[in-house]
Amino acid sequence: MPASALALVIFAGLIHASWNIAAKKAGGDARFACFTALVMMVFWAPLGLWLGWQQVPSWGLTEWGFITVSGILHVLYYVVLLRGYRKADLTVVYPLARGSGPLLSSLVAILFLGEQISALGGLGIVAVVGGVFLVAGGPGLFRQAQDPHKRARIRKGMVYGLLTGVFIASYTVVDGYSVKVLLLSPILVDYIANFVRVAFLLPSVVRDLPAARLLWVSQWKYAAIVGLISPISYVLVLYAMQVAPMSHVAPAREVSMLFAALLGGHLLGEGDRVARLLGAACIAIGVMALALG
Repeated sequence: MPASALALVIFAGLIHASWNIAAKKAGGDARFACFTALVMMVFWAPLGLWLGWQQVPSWGLTEWGFITVSGILHVLYYVVLLRGYRKADLTVVYPLARGSGPLLSSLVAILFLGEQISALGGLGIVAVVGGVFLVAGGPGLFRQAQDPHKRARIRKGMVYGLLTGVFIASYTVVDGYSVKVLLLSPILVDYIANFVRVAFLLPSVVRDLPAARLLWVSQWKYAAIVGLISPISYVLVLYAMQVAPMSHVAPAREVSMLFAALLGGHLLGEGDRVARLLGAACIAIGVMALALG
């Protein structure tokens, strides 16, 4: 992986960990997701419209098709993730989602997009996925399975976590293809697809406007943070995909879990501190292996 791509991914990981902490503190649902999408749409309008004025008129059905699919996949990812958090523990859903998504997208890139990866890079992917699991609490997760009620919640968490990972892998592959093969602007891929996200999420807000207003009053600061900086982290990743293999960039994104662990486990809130630090070390080693491999 070129040094420039590695730098983009690491910086994106720091931003990703930061806005996820803000989103977790907000404790929101689909309406919060709509708030962040609306903030993004308004704040980034000057840049999005300026680039769009130059490039969007040349798009054909293929480009618009990929943008639409991207927006839908991002919405499905978020809805499934939220449902998983309601049905199961975050410490089960989150690591499976974050670990399986990059693994699946890397496999797709290698098997179907013709990318190649060295043995060192393959070990790097394994280290990153294993590190994500350890950051989430490691083997301690399975000690909870002795209780029947907790076992049922863990089973549901595994299902929703893996399904969320499938959507992460799906939008990663779709967006990666858009910027690498169709040569679409990473900024426009994220900004224009956001209109699709707004279209799907807006009904959750207008269904009960008084309740939405109350939520906005309590969540607008977090929505502003997420809406302003989350596009930066993802656009940086898309730029990295233009110059580096998707099979390297996707797992390297999990460096955000390293930053989360170093910030005190704010994203997870549970799990053994030693396991989280060991997981952070595995992620760091895996990312370096991907950079060298």
